[in-house]
Amino acid sequence: MAVMMLKVIRTAVLVAVFLSAEALTAEGQQTAAKLPRLCYLSLYTAPQQVSYSAFRQGLQDLGYVEGRNLIIDYLSADGRVERFDPLAVQCVQLKADVIVAVTTPGALAAKKATRTIPIVSPGTGDPVATGIVASLARPGGNATGLSLIGPGLSAKRLELLRATVPSLSKVAVLANLADPIAAPQVRDMESAARAFGIQLQVRDVRSPKDLPGVFAAAVRDGAQGVLTTVEAIFLVHRAEVVELAARHRLPGLYPFRQFADAGGLMSYGPDVPSLFRKAATYVDKILKGAKPADLPVEQPTTFELVINLKTAKALGLTVPPSLLLLADRVID
Repeated sequence: MAVMMLKVIRTAVLVAVFLSAEALTAEGQQTAAKLPRLCYLSLYTAPQQVSYSAFRQGLQDLGYVEGRNLIIDYLSADGRVERFDPLAVQCVQLKADVIVAVTTPGALAAKKATRTIPIVSPGTGDPVATGIVASLARPGGNATGLSLIGPGLSAKRLELLRATVPSLSKVAVLANLADPIAAPQVRDMESAARAFGIQLQVRDVRSPKDLPGVFAAAVRDGAQGVLTTVEAIFLVHRAEVVELAARHRLPGLYPFRQFADAGGLMSYGPDVPSLFRKAATYVDKILKGAKPADLPVEQPTTFELVINLKTAKALGLTVPPSLLLLADRVID
């Protein structure tokens, strides 16, 4: 009798433990199902670049911990903007609560894939001209975020290049004219060039294969310096851009500090990591109920000047002390 009672008790305990485990598993699955899901559309292969780290830090500062109260699906275009379209469709299939789309092509692909899932872009070129939003103050659709381009920024780069090369009279401007964000930047530079008495050579670059020929033609036509517009093709292929500029002894001023890090003479542009950290606040507001249509697109307010003195020396240039004092970082 006692043995039978022990078996009954043991069976009851095992059943209770089993049911408890089942309940905990079900609860865990339910909790996981409720976690907000972000789909991060990146131009880069690995999620270790400075910009993505800044975005994640921004999320952590707001209390989000990946795997605990947030899921992030990192999808990479591997440097090929044409891959953004199928990746954006994949974000929709993953039932993302928010799509974080890097670059203008990424944001446009996300807009094409969905009109309902909120989209946050940490840095587009001209979100109004490209149709990502209706206006900066009232985006009006399912997308919002931050812009990489501010008023007069392209003209400022030309001014800084002229300050470094006082004899500057002809400048090659590399632009992907198929990208709608190129034209406003070129117009900005042309207006400044007229004021400075500088002739611009606008060179259309649709593929990295165009770069060697474009540089050769620019030098043949008397270019004394080079600028690029803010487009993904130049950032992805910055090593080749910088190498060709060095080979042809063209002083270059570029939109992002990665160019100066790669050996470019100078860079002047927004503090990109700060834009990505700021993008996390947009995600937070949307997850808490805000609508992208009501969140104004912000333009950059903080800019950084980086000067590579090694490159200046190789080009035989003396950077004015006034510029060195303005520099946020000097590479020597």
